[in-house]
Amino acid sequence: MSEATAAVGPTPEKERIDALDVLRGVALFGVFLVNFTGFAGAEIMATEAQLAALPTAAADEVVHALGEWLLHDKANTVFGFLFGLGFWLQLERAQAKGAAFEALYLRRLGVLLLIGVLHFVFVWQWDILHVYALAGFLLFFLRKLSDRAMLLGGLILALGARTLQEWLLAAKVLDPLAGRPDPYADAAVMGRQALSEAGDYPGLVRSFAEFNVADYYLNGLLAAWIFYALGRFMVGAWVGRKGWLQQASRHLDGFRRWAWIALPAGLATEGVAVGIRLAVDAGLAPEGSLWSVTGETIHLIGAPILAAGYVCAVVAALHGPVGGRLLGPFRWVGRMALTNYVMQSLAYALVLFGVGPGLALAGKIGSTQVLGVTVLCFALQVVFSRLWLSRFRYGPMEWVWRALTYGEWPTLRVATAQPAA
Repeated sequence: MSEATAAVGPTPEKERIDALDVLRGVALFGVFLVNFTGFAGAEIMATEAQLAALPTAAADEVVHALGEWLLHDKANTVFGFLFGLGFWLQLERAQAKGAAFEALYLRRLGVLLLIGVLHFVFVWQWDILHVYALAGFLLFFLRKLSDRAMLLGGLILALGARTLQEWLLAAKVLDPLAGRPDPYADAAVMGRQALSEAGDYPGLVRSFAEFNVADYYLNGLLAAWIFYALGRFMVGAWVGRKGWLQQASRHLDGFRRWAWIALPAGLATEGVAVGIRLAVDAGLAPEGSLWSVTGETIHLIGAPILAAGYVCAVVAALHGPVGGRLLGPFRWVGRMALTNYVMQSLAYALVLFGVGPGLALAGKIGSTQVLGVTVLCFALQVVFSRLWLSRFRYGPMEWVWRALTYGEWPTLRVATAQPAA
């Protein structure tokens, strides 16, 4: 490995920032639960009638509402924020060592884009990796912005990108269903269930590709998500410039103070947004109406506030004796975030689809059972990650990512100490 490559290569153990690993693990649990409940929910792989007929239907509604209030768009906000912060840390370290940062970092993003596209097409329709890679390219070209421009631009994009898309849909400027079958209709859902129960993997790939035409491309959601993610990256890069998380122990008073401000404000704002959404779901206002779009707008403002509260609370708790013990196991998952993210996709497939050993439980499992499965699977991920990292330097997917980025096979096994003579 050349000197320049080594300088921007994998982060040495002594340079890892524990709070970032823990935050990444916590965010990954939230992403896991939100994605699992969402994909098992109405209009994707189950109909409303199927879910309403489940014996756990009443509890499922409560679990779903709590997930919307506490986790929806907060977990991915923290995840995106950490990506931007990680970008800045890599840039900072590379510049300090005089490394050829640009070419290697762009290659790194290119590899992530390739992994994300393959994951998106063949494994998981809601993949975020390709979105992060595309937003990462944009962040790279904005890296020389001033602190003020980085923060303000990030906030505008984070708050406005998806809000604008929602308003364009409500105003019918974007009309993804013009002359096309509704991919959310019961007939479409039952068609996907039939393909799943038949174990027809090629059919499922084709079906979700058609779904994405309306749900992801024509409705502007892909563009909205790229700029939405970019806004969070920019805020993360701005925080990275300030050095607050790199030197968290010196800023604990600030983390504690902002946790007490952001958590109540975010919970209250998101409570209003969820209340409006429940009213729309109850038929008190039509989907896409002014009330519906207003509720979504309030949500997109409240979500980053609550996410900021979570970050501050986790960092503050991590530096306490009790919080450190409770949150510590998340660091192992966070150190293998790419591997664990892909493994979670396989868990969705195993539970919801009937391909291969799949259980084909779509339409037969509600949010309560999904919560239990998620907690169990995440606990197994903690154990697996801890055991794996006791023997290897990186997770399996992280190793592949590095190998393709640097063009050589990184040492995988942890070196064992030789006994003294």
